[in-house]
Amino acid sequence: MIKQSLVFLILTTIFWPCVAQEPIKDLLKKEESSNNYPNDNELILFDSTKVDMQESGLTYVWSHTLTKVLNSKGALDLNVVKFGYDPQSAFVEIKKAIIYKKNGNTIELDLQRIMDYPAPARAIYWGAREKMLEVGHLEPGDAVEVVMFRKGFTYALLGSDDEKYIPPMRGHFYDIVEFFGPNPIKNKVYQVKIPKGKQLQYEFYNGEAQSSCLLEREKVVYTFSKKDILPIPSEPRMVALSDVAPKLLLSTSPDWYSKSTWFFSVNEDFGSFNFTPEIKAKVDDILKGAIDEMDSVSRLTHWCADEIRYSGISMGCGEGFTLHKGAMTFTDRCGVCKDKAGMLITMLRAAGFKSYPAMTMAGSRIDYIPADQFNHCVTVVKLKDGKYHLLDPTWVPFLRELWSSAEQQQQYLMGVPEGADLGTTPVSDPNNHYVKINGKAILQSNGTLAGQILITAEGQSDAAIRSIFRYSPKQNWYQNVERELLRIWPQAKVTGVNYSDPDDYLGANIRVTIDYIIPEFALVSGNTLMFTPLTAAGIFKSYQGQLSFETGLKERKYPFRDRCSRSVEINESIVLPEYKTMLRIPENAECHGDAASFKGGYELKQNQLVFHETAILGKRIYEATDWPAFKAVVEAQNKYSEKPVIIEL
Repeated sequence: MIKQSLVFLILTTIFWPCVAQEPIKDLLKKEESSNNYPNDNELILFDSTKVDMQESGLTYVWSHTLTKVLNSKGALDLNVVKFGYDPQSAFVEIKKAIIYKKNGNTIELDLQRIMDYPAPARAIYWGAREKMLEVGHLEPGDAVEVVMFRKGFTYALLGSDDEKYIPPMRGHFYDIVEFFGPNPIKNKVYQVKIPKGKQLQYEFYNGEAQSSCLLEREKVVYTFSKKDILPIPSEPRMVALSDVAPKLLLSTSPDWYSKSTWFFSVNEDFGSFNFTPEIKAKVDDILKGAIDEMDSVSRLTHWCADEIRYSGISMGCGEGFTLHKGAMTFTDRCGVCKDKAGMLITMLRAAGFKSYPAMTMAGSRIDYIPADQFNHCVTVVKLKDGKYHLLDPTWVPFLRELWSSAEQQQQYLMGVPEGADLGTTPVSDPNNHYVKINGKAILQSNGTLAGQILITAEGQSDAAIRSIFRYSPKQNWYQNVERELLRIWPQAKVTGVNYSDPDDYLGANIRVTIDYIIPEFALVSGNTLMFTPLTAAGIFKSYQGQLSFETGLKERKYPFRDRCSRSVEINESIVLPEYKTMLRIPENAECHGDAASFKGGYELKQNQLVFHETAILGKRIYEATDWPAFKAVVEAQNKYSEKPVIIEL
């Protein structure tokens, strides 16, 4: 049960906004200065929310916050209050805003000065707006109280103007409540009233909260509260905060199967995937010469990936969970993820396949309470093996995959007629994303090195190497390759560059050959030569994602993520000048872990020095316990770039 004291005061002040100011003044007097929070800019004294759900699923939401300024940075951050909303599906109104000066004076802000304007946007222009009220100059010790009313939901769907605030899954409610933030929170309270006839399931993740469940006339009142919430210290490349920070998930939807069948039905009823004669003709043209079902699926996936421009504009009916009709996207040749996915479904159906939409969350985890934790739409197709296969035309333009392995270990929900449970994409074998660097060279006694390097790659690594050519003008391609050598050896001269066709990404994996001469490659001192082999020194380092990790962190508290699983194979042989003594060869290194491993070193074969290393990075998302093995692999690779070979002539 929630303790009655300050929490009770907060509940009464939030849920009846027109209250006396004295309780808040008393609360402010109890709070000390910024000495208790030396690293923070603001202190949220309370953050309270009340949600009242109607039978239709429509919600009325009151939020009430009191924030104290701790330093000049906090004063700057708090000089405006701002709320974003989508007018297609939500209504927002700032009901009250008051400044409490540290000298005891209060200033009630004029709500007539609230500005309502289009929200800044990039790539997706769906008409989102923001309401802003200027607070003005603040000083450390001042506080700002804001009461806001909202009705509606996040995503727009079909429906008349009278019903636009009712959520897509009519009669149901869900919410995702973050009990964390960039500033410390003394008290956070969340309360929701649900009609008695509806069942609410909820779970509090990554921590604990006080909770209560009470009957109030025809509704059940659920209340959750937590005190003294501190910001979570970030770690480099850690997973999303929502994966590790305290949060509350609530939903009246019984399970993911119900959400799955609803998602299927709402799009079928709308006719999202009906194809036209023009679409059918295009599909037939694309599939001319296709040799089997996977070839057909690949051709259609990559056509939708490459030919539908990612550009989101408001297209009326069909925003949110309902996908726009394929005919619209086919005509416009543009859209966001759901339009590209819907176009592919439409084309697959025109080709005779069974295909449906699926929802996923790019960038963070979906937990098991069936709240709508989605930000991305993809495609599934049922093949002759009787299984559904994931396709993502948004993330595979000019990529040799049909489902991007940058989305491995990611949850998804299919919208299929029989319903589906929440699924998770498997780890992709690191060998599906290899980088292979092979070199051969001749080192002269004056320190000049001449040779050739061959780079080949596959999967996500292929896309990374191919980006040298794909995302810049052709006249810059030679310079892009040359830059990899000049970054480490400014005196290097590239004498030849050959590469496979960057546009033929489905025909063969990328191959780049570089011929070079590097004067003064080895440091010559008397009869001594000191050098680091070209491949060991980190050529094409930026295309090996693991090498961008800082390894100074001894241990991690939270999981972390890379772009993709991958393998790296490096081999180089150098013909040496006649020498008397090998003064130093860095020792071989080997480390093995469940998630990452490394083996590398040198081998001397008569007058040839052979360098080799193999690194295996086995996941996209790693547990904190994987860090020692991952760190050891990166440090082993870096070691060879820092320890040169020394020979005496």
